[in-house]
Amino acid sequence: MGEDQGKWLKGMIEEFVKGSPENSLRMEPDEKAFDEVLVGFSAGDDPLYETYKDVVGALHWTPLEAFSLGFPETTAKAGELSVISWILPQRAATRRDNRREKFYPSRRWVQARFPGEEFNNSLRRHVVAELGKKGVKAVAPVLLPEWKWDKSEKYVLVSNWSERHAAYASGLGTFGLCDGLITEKGKAHRAGSVVARIAVPPTPRPYADHHAYCLFFQGGSCTACQKRCPVGAVTEKGHDKMKCLEHAGGTCGRFVKENYGFDGYGCGLCQTGVPCESGIPKKILKAKAK
Repeated sequence: MGEDQGKWLKGMIEEFVKGSPENSLRMEPDEKAFDEVLVGFSAGDDPLYETYKDVVGALHWTPLEAFSLGFPETTAKAGELSVISWILPQRAATRRDNRREKFYPSRRWVQARFPGEEFNNSLRRHVVAELGKKGVKAVAPVLLPEWKWDKSEKYVLVSNWSERHAAYASGLGTFGLCDGLITEKGKAHRAGSVVARIAVPPTPRPYADHHAYCLFFQGGSCTACQKRCPVGAVTEKGHDKMKCLEHAGGTCGRFVKENYGFDGYGCGLCQTGVPCESGIPKKILKAKAK
């Protein structure tokens, strides 16, 4: 039954991404915002979610904590829950446009974030609603009113539910030098998730190292994302979140308003023009195949 539930969930998500008119960049001529979706699952009692309280921050929710906020009247156990995670890969044209940029994001890239994230929210709500039709309680953690960003002594800025960390737990990818999640479709993407009281077999994690797909951490042979960052927010020491935010949200936000005519922001240069833009680097795949 669990495997059937997983197949149904995966098919339902794929169908929505493929057929929803909301999956749009809202540009002329109209084109989709995202390509074929990746879907993975993890158990609500996976020990990784407890370790995130140390790795990410004490404020990071476990799946049970997020579910309980959505359904305070319901008594559930962590083992009764599953995390449904997905990756929405950027389309080739979006990646191409941003690959050409040196300082500011391309219009397509920003449109894939605004209104692209609106579609991601629609997908979150759709998954919750479809599960609800089957009598399954579900919640999208980042849509909870309690979801927020906060300061962290260790990591500067963290949220109480990380979509990328949920995707990592769900077998969808590992982290790179710039903190992006490298998946089989690359690290140019948006991510989303829902926590549900449903039994779904977890997706196997084909990695033990959270940097397994990053060439820098697997031999130090790549610093492409560092070179792509226009403000030096990525170095061999890692990702300077505040410097990144000041550029993407401040400098680029003003550029988007003045040049594209709407309120939005972003950068994404470190996610394009790099070996992990559209897949796991070939060198990593060859090493895995041996």
